Amino acid sequence: MSGHNKWSTIKRKKGAADAKRGQVFTRLTREIVLSARESGGDPESNFRLRLAVEKAREQNMPKENIERAIKRGTGENKDGVVFEQIVYEGYAPHGVALMIECVTENRNRTVAELRHLLSRSGGGLGEAGSVAWQFTRQAYFSIPSEKADFDKVFELAVEGGANDVTEDDGSIEILAPVESFKTLSDRLRAAKIQPEDAELRFMANQEMDLDVEATLSVMRSIEAIEELDDIQNVYSNLRISEEAMASLETE
Repeated sequence: MSGHNKWSTIKRKKGAADAKRGQVFTRLTREIVLSARESGGDPESNFRLRLAVEKAREQNMPKENIERAIKRGTGENKDGVVFEQIVYEGYAPHGVALMIECVTENRNRTVAELRHLLSRSGGGLGEAGSVAWQFTRQAYFSIPSEKADFDKVFELAVEGGANDVTEDDGSIEILAPVESFKTLSDRLRAAKIQPEDAELRFMANQEMDLDVEATLSVMRSIEAIEELDDIQNVYSNLRISEEAMASLETE
């Protein structure tokens, strides 16, 4: 299982998402607004919006909140707030590379908060291109093993253009080129296979190994960044060892 997905799984087990439901709703709302603004308010024809709405429903976001967010994106509901999507590059402690996806209506506030958190932990923001070369943008799907047959998923994924299909720790993961994202999603949906995660991710080309103490230091820094309202996702090139996983689960 990828390091990013391991970290997401740990947070779900610890109940972090439920404890910060208001923050989760804020992020989902922003994603819906951006998706609707980009390609219209119909989830059937707007694939990105469909995914955002599905995630919102999974988090039990009220239907009226979803509809209001779509109307904000299409311009039917004008509140004067304009969101933009930005990707920042930087380093966590110990030289771990970070790609940080943000959705914000105030770029100056976001960059100031990021710079403060990273510098406080011994990292820092980088210039555009300083880190991106260490990552590849890929389509990513994660499906609980108990909800799907691996051989069936493997066949569907390969036929849909996937580069890699693996099963580990109760999860089937699919990696594919960005251009195969919609095709794979449609194939899985037609087969009534519901991914736990389905998104475009920055995947590290080569992961970095650190000892347990250093790994925990980096993950605390990443967690602090993820708690900012403007942050959608944080990707790193850190490999999370089994020993570090065990320590993270007991914190």
